[in-house]
Amino acid sequence: MTSRRPIEHTSAKSYRSLLTAPVLSIPVLAVLGLSWWAAAGPKAPALIDLEADSRQRGPASASAASFAALEAEAAPAAIGRTVAVRRGDTLMALLVDAGADRRDAHRAIAAMQKLYSPRKLKPGQSVHLSFSARDRAADRTGGEDRPPQELVSLRLQASPEQDIQVVRASAEDGFVAMAVERPLTRDVTGRRGAIESSLFVAGQEADIPVPIMIDLIRAYSFDVDFQREIRPGDGFELVYETYYDRAGALAKTGDIIYAALVLRGTRLELYRFTPKSGRTDYFDASGQSARKTLMRTPIDGARITSGYGRRKHPILGYTKMHRGTDFAAPRGTPVFAAGDGVIELAGRKNGYGKYIRIRHNSTYKTAYAHLNGYAKKTRRGRRVKQGQVIGYVGSTGRVTGPHLHYEVMVNGRQANPLKIRLPSGEKLKGEDLDAFQAARAEIERLRLEVLPVGQIARAACVKTSPGTGADPSAAGSDASPAADATC
Repeated sequence: MTSRRPIEHTSAKSYRSLLTAPVLSIPVLAVLGLSWWAAAGPKAPALIDLEADSRQRGPASASAASFAALEAEAAPAAIGRTVAVRRGDTLMALLVDAGADRRDAHRAIAAMQKLYSPRKLKPGQSVHLSFSARDRAADRTGGEDRPPQELVSLRLQASPEQDIQVVRASAEDGFVAMAVERPLTRDVTGRRGAIESSLFVAGQEADIPVPIMIDLIRAYSFDVDFQREIRPGDGFELVYETYYDRAGALAKTGDIIYAALVLRGTRLELYRFTPKSGRTDYFDASGQSARKTLMRTPIDGARITSGYGRRKHPILGYTKMHRGTDFAAPRGTPVFAAGDGVIELAGRKNGYGKYIRIRHNSTYKTAYAHLNGYAKKTRRGRRVKQGQVIGYVGSTGRVTGPHLHYEVMVNGRQANPLKIRLPSGEKLKGEDLDAFQAARAEIERLRLEVLPVGQIARAACVKTSPGTGADPSAAGSDASPAADATC
């Protein structure tokens, strides 16, 4: 269920003050003023010379209306054309193939690069072009080929919030680029679902965007073993931000505001909050951060194929100690850093194949083996953040198929990643705790607004333990006798 009413921002302690404000269109009055002056001046030229002014001001940000006026001023009678980016295309080749003069294309791209790199273009992305209706064939000898046309403007969507537009701005073929803000409306959406096979599949069935499900899995990855603790009949609840464009289409998703996993009758709740430290995190109802020193599973959507302990080696054929956990996943699946730290090694290591080892502090290190490749800038001495992609699943080294071999080292000795007790994250106190409880009350009000109690799904109709932060190891036990029923 989606709340389509804009959310007002009230007091500093209200949760709404913690959420991102709607993205607004910002008209640039300077552009409008120049356009008016050009039209009303005593000897207004046919084209506006903004090139020198743009160099002084740098890239501008404008409204769609102001830039449309500038475009109309540049070429009142223009021919529009929309082209799609194909795999392997460069912007230069795309413009020339569409009929632009090579010199025009080069100058337009040079202007655009101040705001947007053409390397970011993706296959299928649309580029809207306009050409002068003036016939330039007489100025060229083209034979049977169509002569190049005078490029007037190009426009593309750089992000859900912004368009990039480039317009011819002088008679000397100069171009000026501008960022045009796309107004988005922010809403809050609520979803519930019952888990029959996996949490990810349940999210897809509930029509939850993939980025939101990935964030949900990451938030709980410190405490929940998704391979062993998820059972048919479990459930979840989500409240998250959504952003819509003027046509009412979903442009992007934002942050998860509230999440709850229901595991064998125990409800694990998390609330998004930013304390005075400035590090936004998810906290349980008592103010305890869900974040731990290390993630137990540094990969999404994988299944455990071999745990820590003695086993018969699949290649060597004899029994030996397996000092890590193997996660089967398709080749190329992203692998995350289990915690903040510094990369000690990134390279081949005998039977481990392509290998990364991270030092997190004086006690903990983690290792990732059999990788297919490394993420950009992954190298020795580089500092990484928890959840950052460092490599990709592969089958290098002594293996029978693609998987991630993950190790946790405590004081230099390998330990079972699924059983070690990890230090807890931040515990809110004092003013932070007071602010959190006020924000939590507002989140609860929002939750009831977008997830009415009358619509509670079978899996979500459970007992809620006082506090939260229930120990996942107790997921199979009954809830506390003091628990409150939610339905």
